[in-house]
Amino acid sequence: MNRSIRFVSIFALLLTLVLLVNLTIIHAFREEEYASNPLNQRGFYELKSTPRGQISAGGMVLASSAADEEGLYQRSYPSENPAAFGSVTGFLSDRYGASGLESSYNGVLNGTDSSLFASRWMDVLTGRDTAGANLELTIDPRMQEVAHQQLTANNYEGAVVAMRPSSGAVLALASSPGFDPNPLVNPSTADATWEALNSDPGNPLINHASQETLPPGSIFKIITTAAGLNNGYSAGSSLTGAPSITLPGTNTSLTNYAGQACAGGGSVTLETAFELSCNTAFVEMAIDVGTDEMRSAAEAFGIGEDYDLGLPTSPGSLGDIPDAAALGQTSIGQRDVTMSALQAAVMAATVANDGRRMEPYVVDRITGSDLEELRSSEPNEITQAISPEVAGQLEQLMLASERNTSGGRAGIASKTGTAEHGADGTPPHTWYVAYLPDQDVAVAVVVKDGGGYGRGATGGQVASPVGRAVLDAAGGA
Repeated sequence: MNRSIRFVSIFALLLTLVLLVNLTIIHAFREEEYASNPLNQRGFYELKSTPRGQISAGGMVLASSAADEEGLYQRSYPSENPAAFGSVTGFLSDRYGASGLESSYNGVLNGTDSSLFASRWMDVLTGRDTAGANLELTIDPRMQEVAHQQLTANNYEGAVVAMRPSSGAVLALASSPGFDPNPLVNPSTADATWEALNSDPGNPLINHASQETLPPGSIFKIITTAAGLNNGYSAGSSLTGAPSITLPGTNTSLTNYAGQACAGGGSVTLETAFELSCNTAFVEMAIDVGTDEMRSAAEAFGIGEDYDLGLPTSPGSLGDIPDAAALGQTSIGQRDVTMSALQAAVMAATVANDGRRMEPYVVDRITGSDLEELRSSEPNEITQAISPEVAGQLEQLMLASERNTSGGRAGIASKTGTAEHGADGTPPHTWYVAYLPDQDVAVAVVVKDGGGYGRGATGGQVASPVGRAVLDAAGGA
């Protein structure tokens, strides 16, 4: 063969080989990268040409799609109060992408998820138009709207989470400030809305219920008490009621609220200390129990653990506990302890569920375009965090705590919290966790920075009325 022809042939063969390798890499390993690239308008128009699945809760449609005059499907959020549900549904915007369940369940909603392979083939075989699948949520619309209204009507920044202790189903997940998704999906208002939301110091695009972690204050005493009950303490155990206690190895004193003695000072029972939320008693008990037992109890209740809700979550933390002084501060939910409202609700729900911690979930069922069930969520027990006996003792203590809380009601098991943070003069975060033993519902509320009540704000004053209103709405849940 002529040398020039042989050279050209080899060169052509090499080019062909390079082309095949490149095509293999693109199709086998980088298909998703290119298919998901926002510059790939072909994929965009293909998805816009397919009806996206609905998101609904309790029969209320929260997100749906309708075809415009060009045959492209546009997303909308048609409930009467879309801002109440925006932190859960998220948004789907041509300009700014997706968030919330619209993002995490994108493949399910647009029909491309691998789990929908069989249903897609059935559509092909039967000649039906391909459509996305639907999400049916565990959210109770009335509870969600009441939670949202309680926060926004009072100009509170914070969050409310309600859940069913026996299963982990989330009944409400309200976040304030929040947002209405509709202006973000409307091209004529999207840019201005996006700019306003991102410049808002309250961070409305953050899910404050599951994503934001804050010092929990005295609601953490539920975990401290669990550690004590696990290690020989009982409701009648004797603890200090002194107005202050010096942290070991320091000259620093930790005081009760407003520097008051607990029930007159002297010795008090654990029941009295819990009912009156006496800091000094819990410092004494935690130091006696020790760091390992405290950390074990916190981990059993899920502190430091993420949950797969399809929504952004933060794990919270117990923080470092290098010595007894740090342990004393940790015991009352201060120092480096952080929790989200979701984790606080899980904590209360665990006590309500005889000590069994269930995995929280928001998506109840996935259905096809014909509304036939494709997949459903099953309750999942993560761990037996505490024994049923310890849970029963905690319930009695929480019933007593509610009786001593402003506006307290019989039949509610609760604990309030007032968490100091920031510089001196910064109003505290206020907390309330509670459950109804006879209705299988638990709630957690956090109102940030005192809710406008200043340095004197307390969980009983600010957060507990919100929680009770949400529990009142649980009658139909």
